[in-house]
Amino acid sequence: VSTLLLLALAFPSTAQPRILSTEAAKYVGRKATVCGQVASVNYARANKDRPTFLNLDKGYPDQKFTAVILGENRNKFSKPPEITYAARKICVTGTISMSQGVAQIIVSEPSQITRDE
Repeated sequence: VSTLLLLALAFPSTAQPRILSTEAAKYVGRKATVCGQVASVNYARANKDRPTFLNLDKGYPDQKFTAVILGENRNKFSKPPEITYAARKICVTGTISMSQGVAQIIVSEPSQITRDE
């Protein structure tokens, strides 16, 4: 047995799969990194949880993936997320869930979003 194989078995990869926004729904319940271009943003300050929605690759209402930042976490960002990430290529890491037929990751920390440029 090769040393490389032994190392691979002893230290399995902990890297999250990197996937396209259009593929995110296939990974519901798994932790992954979803990458794409922010196509539309919305800070819904009148909604109960004051969420910020970052829709990747297609804008609302045709989005396939949304990064959701609840109002209680907005103050963790140095600038408003809807300004910082608008029209940027980003990657979002977290556990994928579904909401109203759209794959999403709930973002609680700024470190979950990285630029992909």
